[in-house]
Amino acid sequence: METRELLEKMITDFVRDYQGRNHTMTAWQNPVIGVADAEDPLFAELKNIIGPAHAMPSDLVPGAKSVLVYFIPFAGTVGISNIPDEESSKEWDYACIETNNMLKDLNICLYSWITEKGYHASQLPPTYHYDQEKLISSWSHKSAAYIAGIGKFGVHQMLITEKGCCGRIGSVITDMRLEPTARTDEEYCLFKTRGICGRCMERCVNQAFSVREGRGIYDRYKCNEQIYDKIVPHYPIGDGDTCGKCMCGVPCSFGIPGR
Repeated sequence: METRELLEKMITDFVRDYQGRNHTMTAWQNPVIGVADAEDPLFAELKNIIGPAHAMPSDLVPGAKSVLVYFIPFAGTVGISNIPDEESSKEWDYACIETNNMLKDLNICLYSWITEKGYHASQLPPTYHYDQEKLISSWSHKSAAYIAGIGKFGVHQMLITEKGCCGRIGSVITDMRLEPTARTDEEYCLFKTRGICGRCMERCVNQAFSVREGRGIYDRYKCNEQIYDKIVPHYPIGDGDTCGKCMCGVPCSFGIPGR
C-alpha cells in the first residue's frame, strides 16, 4: 500500500472509531482527504488573498513537501439540529468542540507516525490561531483544503466538499513526499455558477452578507460578532462559540448541489 493510502486509511479509521472510544455526543461521516504540494504557487497567493502574515508551508516545517488535509463531516442530524432559531443548537456546539478535540488527537497521531518514519511534521491547532483584530488566520486549513482539491469555496466562505460543508477541517504539513490530489476547475456553489440560490446568505442571522453588482459580499466582523459577542453557552466540555447557520438547511450542507 502506498504511503498516501496508508495515511488515508489511518485517518478514516481514526474518525470511524473516535465516537466509540471517546463516548462523544457527535457522530461523523467518513472524512474527505487530500494532499497539496507544499510548493504549489497558490500558497504564495494566500499572502495577497488573506494577508502577508499567512505562513508558507516551509515556514512551519522547513523543507516541507506536502500538506495533508482532511475534512471531517458531521452526521446529517447535527446539521439538521442547527436549522431553527437564531442561536446555534447544543448538538452543533458539541460537534464543533468535539471535532476540534478529535482534530488535535488526530494530528498527534499523524505527527507520531510521520516522525517515527524519520520525517518532520506540524502539530497545528484546528482553530483560534488568528489575529483577533484583523480576524485573519496565520494558517488557513480551508485554503489548504482548497489547494489540495477536496473542495471549492461557496459564496458563504465555507468549503463545499463532496460531503458538503457541515464539518471541520484539519491539516498536517510534512517534509514527507506524498502524491498531490488533483484540483478541478468546476465550481460547486450555485450562486457563483448560475447566480441562483443564495440561501446561505439568507440564513445568516447577523446580516454578514450582502449582494453588490451580482457578487456576494462577506463581512467577517459581523460573522465574528455573532459567534463571540452574543450568547455563548458554557458546556462541561467547553464554550459554544459557534454559529454555522449559513451551512445548515442549504443545498450544499451535505453534498455538492445538483449531484
